Amino acid sequence: MAAQNGNLASSDNAQDGFDSIPQEILDRLTRVDMPNVKDIPASKDTIEVAGATIPTYRCETLVLGSGAAGMRAAVELKRRQIDVLVASTGLFAGTSACSGSDKQTLYTASTDYKGDNFLKYAEGLCSGGAMNFSTAYVEAVGSIDALGGLQFMGLPLPHDDQGAILRYQTDHDEAGRATSCGPRTSKLMVKVLFDEAITLGMRILSGCSGLKIIKQSTSGEERVVGVLAAHRSEKRNPYGFIFIQCEDLVIATGGPGELYRDSVYPHHCHGGLGIALEAGVELCNLTESQFGIGTPRTTFPWNLSGTYVQVMPRVYSVDEDGNEINFLANYYRTTREMVSNTFRKGYQWPFHSTRMLDYGSSLFDLAVFLEQKAGRKVFLDFLKNPDPVNPDEQFSLEDLDSDVRDYLENNEALYDLPIDRLRRMNPLAIELYRMHGTDLCKEPLEFAMNNQHMNGGILIDDWGKTNLRGCYSVGEAAGSHGVTRPGGAALNSGQVFGKRVAVAIKRSSLNKTSAELDTSDLQDQLSVALSEAASFVGSPTGKSTNEIKTEIQARMSDRAGIICTADEVSQALSDARALRCLVQEQGITVNSPSLVGSAIRWKQMANVSEAVLTALDHYIQNGGGSRGARAICTPAGDDCPQAKTEDLSRFRFKTEQDKDKALKICIRQNGDQFEVREQSVDLSPTVEREFFEKGWGPYLIKEG
Repeated sequence: MAAQNGNLASSDNAQDGFDSIPQEILDRLTRVDMPNVKDIPASKDTIEVAGATIPTYRCETLVLGSGAAGMRAAVELKRRQIDVLVASTGLFAGTSACSGSDKQTLYTASTDYKGDNFLKYAEGLCSGGAMNFSTAYVEAVGSIDALGGLQFMGLPLPHDDQGAILRYQTDHDEAGRATSCGPRTSKLMVKVLFDEAITLGMRILSGCSGLKIIKQSTSGEERVVGVLAAHRSEKRNPYGFIFIQCEDLVIATGGPGELYRDSVYPHHCHGGLGIALEAGVELCNLTESQFGIGTPRTTFPWNLSGTYVQVMPRVYSVDEDGNEINFLANYYRTTREMVSNTFRKGYQWPFHSTRMLDYGSSLFDLAVFLEQKAGRKVFLDFLKNPDPVNPDEQFSLEDLDSDVRDYLENNEALYDLPIDRLRRMNPLAIELYRMHGTDLCKEPLEFAMNNQHMNGGILIDDWGKTNLRGCYSVGEAAGSHGVTRPGGAALNSGQVFGKRVAVAIKRSSLNKTSAELDTSDLQDQLSVALSEAASFVGSPTGKSTNEIKTEIQARMSDRAGIICTADEVSQALSDARALRCLVQEQGITVNSPSLVGSAIRWKQMANVSEAVLTALDHYIQNGGGSRGARAICTPAGDDCPQAKTEDLSRFRFKTEQDKDKALKICIRQNGDQFEVREQSVDLSPTVEREFFEKGWGPYLIKEG
C-alpha cells in the first residue's frame, strides 16, 4: 500500500497498477510511428507569366493544412466523391502532431454512465461568451459522430468492459466530459486520419505553403478560384511558385504560433490568418487566446497541465548566481494553500484573471510570470516534495484541501514522492519527456508562461463558411471557440466542422455551375506576386525576416500577454502599424529566391499582429474588462490579487463586463486599413425536435 504521509520514500514501492504496463505499449502511445506518405507527381501543366514558368495543379477542393481538422475535412470530402487535394507546409509538423499535454484531451459528449444532455453541453461551451448557441449545439451533437468516426478509423480511446469511454474533468468543464489516449492524442488522431486518407487514395502535396488566395468576380461576387503556393521541390521558377486551381478552399492551417516569443507552439506555425486577411476574409475574437505554463519553446514545447502539476512537484526558481528560491512562498499563505492550488493548475490550466483572486490557481501563473520578468528560470522538481511556506510547516499528504486529497486517494496515488505519484497516474507523461531528452526521474524540468492557443480566428458560420464565396475554415484557424472553452473542445470542434464543411461542399456541388477561369486576370494577379517576390531578393532597404520576427514576437509577448494595460496596448498597436507600413513601403529583404515564401509569410504575420492589437485596443478602449486570456490592469480596476508578502497593487484589474459576452469583435483588412465591427451573439436555444417524416424528405433533397 502507498505511504500516507509526507516522508520521502523509495520509488520502488510505486511499481503496481498503471506501472505494470509493458514498455512496448508506453512506447506505442508516445513514440508514434506515422505512415509513409507519397507526394503526387509534379504537374506537367504550366502557365507562363512574365517570363516565369508556374506549374498548375487542379482539384475541386483544396485543403490547406494536414492537421487533425484538415485531414478530417479531406477524408470526409473524399468519401463524398469530391476531388480533394491536401497541401501542407510540413506533414506531421504542426500543432496536432507536435503539441499536447499530460493526457491531451478530446472533449465530447459523454458516453459513459447516463450519457449526456446536448443542451447542457452547448450551454457550457458558449457560457464564456462571444459564441453563438447554435455553434455550440452543433459541436455538442456532432461530437458523437466525430468520436465514433475516429474510433472506426482506429483511435485507441480507453473504455470499460461495457464499452463506455473513460472520462475525467478538464478546465472549464463541470460535467467530466474529457477523454484521452495519452499525451499524443491529437498525433494519434492525425495518424488514423492519414491511414484512412491513404486507403482512400488521397492526393497529398507536402512541402507546400499557401501564400495568396486568388479570387475572381462572378456575377459581381468575389469567389475563390485557387491559391498561389510555394512548393519546396519546385525548380521551374526561382521562387518555387505553383498555382493550385480549385472551386472550394478549406483553410485548416492552425493558429498563429509565431506571433509570440513565449510560446508552446512548434516552430514555423504561421497559421492561415495572414492569407485570409489579405483576401478580405473577416476574422473574429482575436482578443481571445490561451496562456499557461509549459516547457520553453527553446527546448521541447509542451503544456504542463493535468498530472504534471496534480502530483504537486517542488516548484522553485534559480537566480543568476545559482540560488534556488521558493518563490511561491511569497504568494501563498500556507503550504496547504500553495500545493492545493498547484494541484488545481491541472484542470484550471489556462490563466484567468479571476483565479488570481482569493489565492487561487492563477496566482501561480502570475508568480511564474514575474519570476520570468525578473530574469530567473523556473523549474518543477518531481524528485522532491514542495518546500514549506512557513518554518513551522511541512508538506503532508494529510494536509490537503478535500478536492485534492480525494482525487489522489481515488486514483490510489498517495505516494511519498511526486515522481511516484506521476508514475502511478500517468507514466506516459514521464516517457514523453524521456524521449525528448529530459528524464523526470533524474532531473528537474524548466518551464515558463506561454501562449498556447488562439480561440479567435476566421469568422465562420455553422457550416464553416466564411464571407468569401468558396472559402471555408476549420480547426484553430477558425474563430469558433468563444472566450473560454473546456480543454479539448478545440479538437472536437475541428472534427465536427471537418465533416460539416465536407457536407456543405458536397451539397453546393449538386447545384454548382462551374465558372470559366479568367486566365488573363489570373496572369495579372500572378504577375503582381512575381514582381513582389523579385523586389524581396537582395532589397537594399527592407528589414530581414529575422528582424521582423524578433520585433513582432517581443511586442506581443511583452505587451499583449496575460497582463495588459490600455497605454501599453495602444503603444503596441502604434508600433505594429508602423512596422506594417514600413514593410509595405520598403519590403523585406532575403538573400535567396528560395526564401521569398518565408518573406511573404512574415509580411502577413505583421498584418496579423496589427489585427490582433487593433481588436484588443478596440476592446479595451470601449470599456472591455479582464476575461479569458488577459488581465486588463488599471488603477481604477474593480479587483486586485493579493499575496502573502508581495505587493500586487499594480495588477489591479477591471472585471469583465456582461455586455461584452454578447458580442464578437470582427475585423477585416481593407487596403491599408483594418475595419472593426461588433456582431451580436445569438444565445437563444432555439433547438426543436424534428419529426422523422417531416425532416426526411428535405434531408434527401439536400443530400441529392
